[in-house]
Amino acid sequence: MRVSVISAERAVFEGDAEAVVAPAYDGLVGILPRHAPFMTLLGHGVVKIMHTGVPHGTTRLQVAGGFLQVAYDVVRIVARSAAPVAS
Repeated sequence: MRVSVISAERAVFEGDAEAVVAPAYDGLVGILPRHAPFMTLLGHGVVKIMHTGVPHGTTRLQVAGGFLQVAYDVVRIVARSAAPVAS
């Protein structure tokens, strides 16, 4: 599935992923390929994006506020703020 993360300042992540775990306003949500259409408000926390490309790995982004949308095997995250988490 395709994943796009943008904040008010810039595009933070764009790429393919095997899974996404994100902090919704009322708990964590997990998204896998071919997920049903879905939309939720984001809370504060870390979005984990598990990659399918090279190199395999996980991208972690600290987000605060915004929303997450799933449609047509695309996950769009629009966050009030989003920044990479130091490893």
